[in-house]
Amino acid sequence: MQTPQANPPAPKKRGVGPLFWVGLALLILLAALAAYIILNGGLPFGPQSFNGQELQSAEPLPEVTLMASTGEPLSLSDLRGKVVLVYFGYTYCPDACPTTMAQLKKVPAALGDKADQVQVAMISVDPQRDTPEVLRDYLAAFHPSFIGLTGTLEEITAAAAPFGIYFAAHAGTAATGYLVDHTSAVTAIDKAGHIRLVYPHGTLAEDIVADVRQLVRE
Repeated sequence: MQTPQANPPAPKKRGVGPLFWVGLALLILLAALAAYIILNGGLPFGPQSFNGQELQSAEPLPEVTLMASTGEPLSLSDLRGKVVLVYFGYTYCPDACPTTMAQLKKVPAALGDKADQVQVAMISVDPQRDTPEVLRDYLAAFHPSFIGLTGTLEEITAAAAPFGIYFAAHAGTAATGYLVDHTSAVTAIDKAGHIRLVYPHGTLAEDIVADVRQLVRE
């Protein structure tokens, strides 16, 4: 007579090992990093490179007050705490100015909820024709947040000097009137009021947006 065999012990259930949790944490970290890059346009650590030509002014810009397109006096120092994109141009400009403004109007749209941390300002190199009202109507066609600044020729010359901006009027045609030759560059001022970056004419809005995102994070 055979002795009945005892039931074999049930196999032990194996729990989740530590490697599983390490892998899961790594996936979560990578997903969070990818989301940060998509939303902010760059890594939250490590050295950051810029698309614009980097300048590092030791002191904030000197105080210059001009008349704004809002009808009130305004100094660039009034915009501290924002990244300011400054362009010297004029409303009668036939080519460089409207194409530059068309690029800059893409910046606030691309920044989304951070758009209020950036200000585009066009300083007129043609104060004879560019009144605050003319600047207001001209810039509103590109973006309602854009600000124009004008003043006397002496005031604008003083304002242009720290930026290295050249401008000079010369004869045009009967249709255009006189024209103004000028340096067609966009300058980025950081939130502390220092000149940081310069963009030559033709720089793509996408490159400016990427830099502005970095400056906003500083």
